Amino acid sequence: MSIAATISICALPRTVTAQTNKLFCVLVPHFKDEYWLSVGFGLEQEAAARDIDLVFFEAGGYPDHRAQIDQLSACATRNADAVLIGAVSSDHPDLIHAIGRAAQTMPVFGLVNELHATDLSGSIGVDWHDMGYVLGDHLRLRHPARTPPATAIFLTGPAGAGWTGPLEQGIRDGLAGSAVTILEVFRADTGLRQQLALTELALERHPEADYLIGSAPAVEAAIGLLANGSHKHPPQLLATYVSHTIKRGLMNGSVSAASFDDPVLQRCTAIRLAASASSMQEQPPEPMVTLLTTATDTLEDIEISPAGYFPRLQ
Repeated sequence: MSIAATISICALPRTVTAQTNKLFCVLVPHFKDEYWLSVGFGLEQEAAARDIDLVFFEAGGYPDHRAQIDQLSACATRNADAVLIGAVSSDHPDLIHAIGRAAQTMPVFGLVNELHATDLSGSIGVDWHDMGYVLGDHLRLRHPARTPPATAIFLTGPAGAGWTGPLEQGIRDGLAGSAVTILEVFRADTGLRQQLALTELALERHPEADYLIGSAPAVEAAIGLLANGSHKHPPQLLATYVSHTIKRGLMNGSVSAASFDDPVLQRCTAIRLAASASSMQEQPPEPMVTLLTTATDTLEDIEISPAGYFPRLQ
């Protein structure tokens, strides 16, 4: 399915009309990463079309599971009709217990990040293994076995986040049978400041690496650090998901490839699934993982949140 085709799905006629004055809570790790801004904007647009009110909560970062526990309680107090949670941890026992408690009074849906909770009414998001695999396979095709060796450094989120483990395994599986070696994996929260420090450390330790594979904030940091031309052997940059900066980088050639999970389509899936939770009359489209490169001719069709957008937080 092409990018343009997946984007157009959001404009399809709706078969289910949401009741007015429904209230959905949206919990995200943080909005320090532009990716979550596009998710939030898309959720707002789809919810507005269905007369659904959204309340946004930001945990502040991936270490802050306690914030999401408190936010789940706040949603229950507000008598929310559903909760969409981009979890800061896939399996923290306290967070899993809080989700089970919240699910007794309202449906809870996992959003984007992997979440190992048995009480979920559903999950919205792609398999992060696939997000990694398309990048690894891309490099495998460029550097098949028995060709000159190539090296990469991998910058990602914290180990406890639900997406980082499957993502790394997907990259390694995609690289299987290639001449590419991952020299080191670097982990930190995905705020730009933390990822900038991580990128500086990675480039200092491995100045000869051929590729830097990283989160959108890490790649954004690398673009800035490499712009002055002081690096004798600048690596090619690959992003594990798409943000505003990554889209621009693909279009101007500073980013060579990125995994794309279409947050616009995920917003449609999330709101439609939650809105029809009681009747299950509507089957939302499933997002797909695709590989974007500088040669992709539909880059301009990628929909992201507009400049200056920021959701109102509780």
